[in-house]
Amino acid sequence: MAEKKELVAEKYDVNAKWDACLDLTVRRFVYSSLAGAFGGLLFFRSPVTRWATVAFGAGIGIGSAYTDCSHIFYGHAAKLAPPKLDEAPAPQGQEE
Repeated sequence: MAEKKELVAEKYDVNAKWDACLDLTVRRFVYSSLAGAFGGLLFFRSPVTRWATVAFGAGIGIGSAYTDCSHIFYGHAAKLAPPKLDEAPAPQGQEE
């Protein structure tokens, strides 16, 4: 007997979104922590600064994963609005 699978649209499949976000977060956390550890071993001698580079790398990994997960869940990336150039005054001393 064949199993009956319920098809859910991709944008409503929360379990797949959570799986993707957890996978992304773990990978970015580990890879950026390893990059921070390598950078700490390469550039610093003190154990405190080496641990600080590991923590900095881990923070970058979690931050970038958070940004991408918000894009996955909400469908848009947080972008700053560009300034409107029409409202800016024309530079002095240049003729058109």
